[in-house]
Amino acid sequence: MKVAVLGSNGQLGSDVCAAFEQNGDEVIGLTHSDLELASDASVDAVLSARTPEFIVNAAAMHHVEKCEADPAAAFLSNGIGAKNVAEWAKKAGAKVAYISTDYVFDGIKGKPYVEGDVARPLNAYGITKLAGENFTAAIAPNYFVLRVSAIYGHHPCRAKGGLNFVELMLKLAKERDELRVVDDEFVTPTPTVQIAAQVVALSRSSNYGLYHGTAEGSCSWYEFAREIFESTHTKVRLEKARPGEFPAKIPRPKYSVLENNGLKANDLNVFTDWRDGLQQYLNTRNRVLATTV
Repeated sequence: MKVAVLGSNGQLGSDVCAAFEQNGDEVIGLTHSDLELASDASVDAVLSARTPEFIVNAAAMHHVEKCEADPAAAFLSNGIGAKNVAEWAKKAGAKVAYISTDYVFDGIKGKPYVEGDVARPLNAYGITKLAGENFTAAIAPNYFVLRVSAIYGHHPCRAKGGLNFVELMLKLAKERDELRVVDDEFVTPTPTVQIAAQVVALSRSSNYGLYHGTAEGSCSWYEFAREIFESTHTKVRLEKARPGEFPAKIPRPKYSVLENNGLKANDLNVFTDWRDGLQQYLNTRNRVLATTV
């Protein structure tokens, strides 16, 4: 299959490219320097010249604070960009996968969200990603929307200074005697390699629609940090942050755990428990570190 990956140099896009290459597919990696998502002419010209059969739209403006400061730019990237890609996919008869987020929910449900739950985003990032979902679903007949959560991978995330949560915790543990992490925000940490494997599985399916795609189980950020330190035998005093100690600049859902109902119903789910995903990430990390020492 000929596959175009938009945002191919990103934290997730890099692993998506690798997963399709390992699957024997022809991969066309596209970055912002290759096409302008907000321009329908640019999207049409670039994709028409390459004629992919499957498009993974992993490109996004996802820095939450920057989205809030400039919602128009976020809408152009996350919403209009998705519209332009979906229109080309419809014209060409191609499949398209739009990568979305748990931030489309408000976090008040208190138990895992399923695909049928009403989306009520709290911030501009979530609103514009929901717009991208709706554009994709309304325009492209052969579409997948995959909502992910708390992702981390080996490739740098530019929007977060190049450090995912795992690397940030390990870095801070070397610099400080004590760390304080919030224990009242719940997510499902999900490694990008598993999301990439899930996208490959979807590319071979005709069960189109909206899916939740995260690791199994859930934890608070404090519990995630504790698991990181225990798994790496890192010695640091870890404490729960006091309520309100780290006030959010932008409203975010306190509980955004997703349940992969759709994937399981269609026998497509590839995800394992979040602890297994973390161990897989750390094992790969250790191998890379060993070869660079």
